[in-house]
Amino acid sequence: MNNSLRLSEIAGVGHYVPERVVTNADLTQLIDTTDEWIQERTGIRERRWFEEGKDTTANMGANAARKALEMAGLTPDDVQLIVFATLSPDYFFPGSGVLLQRELGIQAPIPAFDVRNQCSGFVYALSMADQFIKTGMYDTVLVVGSEIHSSGLDISTRGRAVSVIFGDGAGAVVLRPSTREGHGVLSTHLHSQGEHAEELIVREPGSNRKNRLEYVMANELEMYPYMNGQNVFKHAVVRFPQVIREALDANGYESKDIDMLIPHQANLRITQFVQQKMGLSDDKVFSNIQRYGNTTAASVPIALSEAVQEGRIKRGDLVCLAAFGSGFTWASALIRW
Repeated sequence: MNNSLRLSEIAGVGHYVPERVVTNADLTQLIDTTDEWIQERTGIRERRWFEEGKDTTANMGANAARKALEMAGLTPDDVQLIVFATLSPDYFFPGSGVLLQRELGIQAPIPAFDVRNQCSGFVYALSMADQFIKTGMYDTVLVVGSEIHSSGLDISTRGRAVSVIFGDGAGAVVLRPSTREGHGVLSTHLHSQGEHAEELIVREPGSNRKNRLEYVMANELEMYPYMNGQNVFKHAVVRFPQVIREALDANGYESKDIDMLIPHQANLRITQFVQQKMGLSDDKVFSNIQRYGNTTAASVPIALSEAVQEGRIKRGDLVCLAAFGSGFTWASALIRW
């Protein structure tokens, strides 16, 4: 096989979410809000929050990874590279990729690195893994998206516009060389627009302060996420359809050819807008934000794993992954399953 032309395929998928369920009704005990207000603006009914002492970003990723490896018929020792997407690493450094390697008990000194592209992080990570497979450098790549948001949210009326949106969880896929001609990751498409970096941001703890600790203590609100919701929505509903069409055009397909769209679970209103724009029926779009909220880099692999589990993705289906988020960054991947 010509390594420069070989496709990679998803050989296994898996996900993990913490046991603790936090409903909108639960949040009304902490924040001046209502279930109706949250559902109307986001579509979210509940989300999962991690349990301290039990869940970490790395071990949630490991739980998802074990399921993906089992589905692929592989063990952790078969993994040759780890690509870990997260905006909520366990430590400032080192990255969670090496911690995942430790969690899985991988003794071989394989490479592991983190990708920090927030909501589009998993699709970026998948694209990077795909390149390593295509070039023949590696044959088994573990791609993980895992997030713990709940420990870094302003759980108060002041922060309700953002804090009601996010949840915790992890998803993973195993990428291998395709054994079926024309099946696998057909193409990936990555974009960014840094001029909008401050529209969705956690500013601190940044490294550009001489007295970082003193500054953070005096400006503690900057450790919480800030989002210009209207501007994020305005750009998301443009970039999502664009990057989906880019993937379809690159491979000679039209929107009607999509069997399943797995969008980043940012906001149910955004997903519904994109669905309408692309002319897709309900059975061709997967949404689980209602149960998990926005888990940023974990949202696409969690949704993909659930779609496979539920039998909504079958062999031969044309599957599109798409994401948009902080940066601004956005991305898509088109896969012949």
